[in-house]
Amino acid sequence: MSLTVSPDLLAQAERGHVADDAFLACVRDSLPYAYDLVERLAGELPGTDRDFTDNLVPPPDDATQGQLLRAMASSAVRAALERRFGVALAFQNCHRLAAFRPETIGGEQYQRFVSNESQVLNQQPEFVNC
Repeated sequence: MSLTVSPDLLAQAERGHVADDAFLACVRDSLPYAYDLVERLAGELPGTDRDFTDNLVPPPDDATQGQLLRAMASSAVRAALERRFGVALAFQNCHRLAAFRPETIGGEQYQRFVSNESQVLNQQPEFVNC
């Protein structure tokens, strides 16, 4: 399961509205590694002259790797994280997550990061099962 949903949050969803703050609290509590990674990358962004910051360190274990994969596989989770931290996320493999300045989407650095070529060049044998 991707998220641990409280009865209150479930009731909100059944009534037809879950506020971003409530949803993000659920994401933060359910997927703390992924939430903290996005928060860290977004926090590093103002201090770089590049259009993005990225993570090159694999998650410490399968559980944290699973959190990141689940967060990036969910359109709702990913969009909520992007709104919360004011970034655009791009993902290459089991750990290479990048936070881009939203205004740079479509720019050279973003296009290079999300290109077929970068995806192929970023592969390593130890990532086969990630």
